[in-house]
Amino acid sequence: MAKTFRPWDVEQRWLLPPSVDELVPEGHLAHFVRDTMRDELDLSEVMTAYDEERGYPPFHPVMMTALLLYSYCQGLCSSRRIAKACVERVDFMAVIGRSHPDFRTVAKFRKRHLPALARLFEQVLRLCERASMVQLGHVALDGTKIKANASQRKAMSYGRMKEIEPKLAAEVQSWFDKAEADDAADDDKHGVELSGDELPTWVVNKEQRRQRIQAAMAQLEAEARAEPDDDPPPTDGGALLLRSESNADKAPADKKQLNFTDPQSKIMKTADGFIQGYNCQAAVDSAAQIIVAHEVVAAQNDNNRLVPMLDKIAATRGATPSSSPPTAVTFPRRILRRFVAGRSAATSPRARSSICAHRRRSAQQFEVHSRRRCAGASSEADSAHAIGCASKSSSPCLVR
Repeated sequence: MAKTFRPWDVEQRWLLPPSVDELVPEGHLAHFVRDTMRDELDLSEVMTAYDEERGYPPFHPVMMTALLLYSYCQGLCSSRRIAKACVERVDFMAVIGRSHPDFRTVAKFRKRHLPALARLFEQVLRLCERASMVQLGHVALDGTKIKANASQRKAMSYGRMKEIEPKLAAEVQSWFDKAEADDAADDDKHGVELSGDELPTWVVNKEQRRQRIQAAMAQLEAEARAEPDDDPPPTDGGALLLRSESNADKAPADKKQLNFTDPQSKIMKTADGFIQGYNCQAAVDSAAQIIVAHEVVAAQNDNNRLVPMLDKIAATRGATPSSSPPTAVTFPRRILRRFVAGRSAATSPRARSSICAHRRRSAQQFEVHSRRRCAGASSEADSAHAIGCASKSSSPCLVR
C-alpha cells in the first residue's frame, strides 16, 4: 500500500482571505512593533506635516514609521531592500498589510521626517521606564568605530594641500593663458561670431578641484583655531581658570587630513586596521540593556566622552546614573609589562608622570561634571554628596 501524503495544491483558492495577523505566529516582533506604533507612541509631529488636502492620498504615516522601525530591527537599512521585503516577506506584511510602498517612497519619507523620527527615542525610553526596564543604577558607556561611506584615498593632509594648491593655481593659469591665446588665434582664423571659444572641460575640472582644495584648507584652519588644548584647564580652589592664550593664529598641523567625500569623517584605527569613519558612543542601562543615550563623534579616543554622555542622559531622562564606570585609559602592553616587572623603562619618573597625567585628566573631567550637579542641587546635603563624589574621583592614580 502506497504512503499517503498531505495534499499540496498551490492553485487552491481560499473562500475567505486570511488576515495579516495570521501570517506570523502570536507574540512575533512584527505584532509588537505595529501595535506599539499605533497605540502607544505619539506621532502627531509626523501627522501634522500632511496639511495639503489635494493630491493622491499618501501611505499612512504611522504605517511608514512602523515599517522603518521594524526594518531596522531586522537589519535592513536600504530603501530598496525594505521595498523588496514588503513584497516577499510575510512578517513585513503583518506590519503594513497589503500596502507595497516602493523604495522612493520609503527614502523620501525617511528624509522628510528624520528629525521627528529621531525624537521618538525619548518616547521609547519613557515606555521602558514605565515597564521598569530603565533604572539608571549602573550605566555602561562604550564606543565603536563605524566605517563612513568614503574612501581613505579621498583624504588629503594639510601639508599636501599647501604643496598642491600653488601648483594647481599655476597650471590652471597657464591653461587660461593658452586658452586665451588659442581663442585669439581662432578669432583671427574663423571670426569673432563663430563658436569654439569655450574653455575645455578638463580646464574647468581642474579649476573646480583647486577651489575644493582651498575650501578644505579653510575648513582645517577653522577647526585648528576652534580646537581646545588636549590638557584640561587648570583649577584653583575648585574654580576653573580661563586660558590667556588665543587660538586665533593657530594653524593646523601638516598631517591634519580632510576627506573630500565626507568631510566630517576621520581616519581611525581599529582592530582590523585603519578606516575612514566615525566613533559611535552608546550608554546602556544595566537593568534591561536599554540604550539611554547615544552620539556619533569624529574622535578616536573615548576618554573625553564621559561628561558629554552624562549630560545627554540627564537631558533625556532628567536624571544621571548613580554609578558609571570610569573612562578607560589604555597604554601599550609593553609599557604596562615593564611597569609591573619593575624595569627601569617604565619605573622612570617620566613614565609614571605620563600615566598619572591621564588619570588626573579623567578625574578633573568628572569633577567638573560633579560641580555642575552641585550648582543645581536642591539642598546643602545634595551639594555635599556631589562634592564627595568628586573628591573620591580625584584619588591618586593606581596601575593594576
